[in-house]
Amino acid sequence: MTTDTRALAVASVPTSILRPSYEGSADWLRYQTFFPPAMRCTAETTPSEEWWSWNGIDVHLDRSAVPESPLKVIVLHGAGAYGRVMAPAAVIARRHGYETVSPDLPGYGLTKVAPERLDYALWIDCVVDLIKAEIERDGRPVLLFGVSLGGLLAYHAAARSRRVVGLVATTLADPRETAVRQGFARTALLGSAGLWLLHQLRPITDGMPLPMRYMSKMDRISNKPELSALCAGDPLGGGNWVPARFLRTLMYTAPDIEPESFDVCPVLLAHPGVDRMTDISLSRRFFDRLAGPKRMVVLEGASHMPTEHPGVDQLESAVLEFVGEIARARRA
Repeated sequence: MTTDTRALAVASVPTSILRPSYEGSADWLRYQTFFPPAMRCTAETTPSEEWWSWNGIDVHLDRSAVPESPLKVIVLHGAGAYGRVMAPAAVIARRHGYETVSPDLPGYGLTKVAPERLDYALWIDCVVDLIKAEIERDGRPVLLFGVSLGGLLAYHAAARSRRVVGLVATTLADPRETAVRQGFARTALLGSAGLWLLHQLRPITDGMPLPMRYMSKMDRISNKPELSALCAGDPLGGGNWVPARFLRTLMYTAPDIEPESFDVCPVLLAHPGVDRMTDISLSRRFFDRLAGPKRMVVLEGASHMPTEHPGVDQLESAVLEFVGEIARARRA
């Protein structure tokens, strides 16, 4: 499901007048103190806000504009965050001369959608069309950077779009595998029998609202208990409720290209070394299946939401090297 070109235009709108905004809200600022000072937003580095009218949905975008950037990085959150929580990535990218765009995916952050429309396919379609919109906006190539579930989403979108020049993920696991489902779910029983029942009884259960913090290991999103609690209690992110349809389709959606045939772009997997939410072995299995150029970096001391040294420094270094190589190759 894609939209026509007219629906792909990105429009800047005075958010304070027409739509909700993060400006003046202190809620997202509570995340900032958990990141190293060099990654925190300032008055100069806080992303600007835009709204993208897509497929009948007003999608909130954070943009850190760098007109001279040789490419754009679309930063994708997972099921425990939203676009503004990804702002530290934009701060780093801006410092090194790269532009970023970070959407609040449908049902998260400030992007509202009717519950009956929310499934995982909607997220994939949204990112695929955002890639197209950003390329048509100014012709610059697009690289995807997915954090947590955003890594899998970046893979699905890249496989469908085939128009991205690179893919970075902090986790990359295939939820069609039983071990991955059990690793994602809060309990092994929920990850096996529970998800199986959601699939078998989908005509009855699809519309049932489920709290993400009780369905997944949201208490392990960080190894800092206070940060995990913040994520789990944030109604815009990890404290969100989603229809069972979203979880069911997330677990059963096959990519357009299986990893063994993936030839779209180079892949960097920068997996946290102390990830208690998604075990590194689950991502490694997916990574080992990938065809084409790839590299893997283990972030020392970092949890699922990387905020710890030296892991965040290694993440910055690995991503900058990866993106720099792609940018130089395109100029050659």
